[in-house]
Amino acid sequence: MIFEPNSTRSVLQRRSSTSIVVQAGLDGVAVTGVAWFLINYHIGYISQAYVIMVLLLLGALAVVYDHYAIYRSNVGFAMKAFKLLKAWTATFGFLVAMAFLTKTSEQYSRLLVAELFVLGYCAQLLLHLATREMQKKFLAHPTQLENALIIGTGELAKYLYKKISNNPWLGERIVGCVSIGAEDDQGKDGSKSTQHLTILGDISDLDELVIQHSIRTVYFVTPLGGSEVIKDVYLRLFDKHISVNWVPDIFSLRLINHSVREIAGIPVLTLSETPLMGMRLFMKNLEDKVLTFLILLVAAPVLALVALAIKIDSPGPVFFRQERMGWSGESFRIWKFRSMVVHQPSDGVVKQAQKNDPRVTRVGAFIRRTSLDELPQLFNVLMGEMSLVGPRPHAIQHDVQYSPDISDYFARHNIKPGITGLAQVRGYRGETRDIEQMIRRVDSDIEYINNWSLWLDFVILARTVTAFSGKHAY
Repeated sequence: MIFEPNSTRSVLQRRSSTSIVVQAGLDGVAVTGVAWFLINYHIGYISQAYVIMVLLLLGALAVVYDHYAIYRSNVGFAMKAFKLLKAWTATFGFLVAMAFLTKTSEQYSRLLVAELFVLGYCAQLLLHLATREMQKKFLAHPTQLENALIIGTGELAKYLYKKISNNPWLGERIVGCVSIGAEDDQGKDGSKSTQHLTILGDISDLDELVIQHSIRTVYFVTPLGGSEVIKDVYLRLFDKHISVNWVPDIFSLRLINHSVREIAGIPVLTLSETPLMGMRLFMKNLEDKVLTFLILLVAAPVLALVALAIKIDSPGPVFFRQERMGWSGESFRIWKFRSMVVHQPSDGVVKQAQKNDPRVTRVGAFIRRTSLDELPQLFNVLMGEMSLVGPRPHAIQHDVQYSPDISDYFARHNIKPGITGLAQVRGYRGETRDIEQMIRRVDSDIEYINNWSLWLDFVILARTVTAFSGKHAY
């Protein structure tokens, strides 16, 4: 049978509740109201320039808030306030950038814009707090909550239970869970629980449990090999008027920048993908080119002095070049200042530098300790082969050595390699004496890929100033 998605309706639909629509509308009204008040207070009338500013602000607000999932995330109020501040700041960043790009910044009062930023955020924060408290009040009585059941056990089931239980907006109460098969069956005793998630029985008890607990919603939480149970149970739930949700347990895998999207109406779960696509790739490249150019302007005298010192200290070339694996597994030649005497690797084996390594020259010891030997990689950045921030590229031989023992080792190539990175500022640099050290480095690299943002890059660059020196730098 050939699958044909319904042409009038996408399979993948974003669910929206009345409360979300109301909250978004209130935010728009609050921002417009604050802007109207400030414009009248400072200017005395609404000019065309300020009308355009407010319209741009509201448009950017809708896009940016959707990106930050302001209305879809289930977090505590403190975290919501922080996310709201980030989204509001990003919205204003867009507004300021547009003003400078169009050379219209002089038309606007700096004081008015600053007050709009502060008062607009405070107004939205108060509205979010008020709607949250009203929602809690309306849903406070237990009889107003619909009973829900989780089909499946394990860590994801416990996580889902915790999130639903702490989210009064959903209006649901998880009464317990049932095990899918013998491999996750922990007994039918109602007292059995996993972190307060009661196991009511197994899948054979489902019909009885639905009636007994007046279940209105079911969540399938299936392991990777357990999806075959869904079809049978799903058909059994048809005539019981129960809402059915599927939460596939993909989290036993190492996920790399995972997401959900649709292609021609077909839902697609992306398990592994580079974060550098579209505008994000453009912003990353712009960051690299601008900052690298500025760094080279400042560091040019240092580069010249180091090159001269290397030439005087020992015979051989100033630069050392070596094959490395980069983004998407493509190889490139990395630039470094030569810090060792010219030598050939014994038996073709590339040996990592060690403490008091006799191959390291006098100047080499200093530039390795201060990480000045890495400065020529700024040219790799300008050529697009590297980034200022990203996983450090290892020697090809070390990729071959460690990848068989670390299953997700090559996931670190899902983004451009960097001169510095999250692993380096955490101290995971220099010689790796055992596999555990390399695992910690790879874990940090993948964490960076999953959480990449320009702000994270700036934080890592700031921390690099103090991190690239000390006992691990030799």
